[in-house]
Amino acid sequence: MAALQKSVSSSLVGTLAASCLLLIALAVQGGAAVPINDHCGLHKSSFQGPFIINRTFLLAEEASFADNNTDVRLIDERLYQGVSMKERCYVMKQVLNFTLEEVLLPNSDRALPYLPEVVSFLKGLNNNLRLCHIKGDDRHIQKNVQNLKDTVEKLGESGVIKVIGELNLLFFYLKNACV
Repeated sequence: MAALQKSVSSSLVGTLAASCLLLIALAVQGGAAVPINDHCGLHKSSFQGPFIINRTFLLAEEASFADNNTDVRLIDERLYQGVSMKERCYVMKQVLNFTLEEVLLPNSDRALPYLPEVVSFLKGLNNNLRLCHIKGDDRHIQKNVQNLKDTVEKLGESGVIKVIGELNLLFFYLKNACV
């Protein structure tokens, strides 16, 4: 009887171990593009300072006055096309990188109100997201971000103004995706 219990017990342990290995293998194969959630997030407090909220919205409003292309929206739900909820913060990290590196920093000499403060704030958020990465294939995300970049490039100067005019949307999308 003891031999039978030992046999059944070791059989169950073997089955359990095999099941765990199978689950791990499936997760590795099917789990491509799963973010490292520990690093893909921002603190709620980053978005609660009334001073920076006010500055961001005033800067966006100022740029919006010069934006005469009302048919195009850059920051919207299309950024999340084919993207899981867990990947949204990584998407917004990519949009933030583009906004800083391709639009705000090259145009930091413009006489726009509050631009230095907003750039500093966004650089801080970008720094907090520096370890946010996707394991595996992120082509679907890069395609969505590239569509945004292509639209901005196609619009030229109007695209730069539109990006600045949508900083309020960037603020909300970052908050919603990363907090």
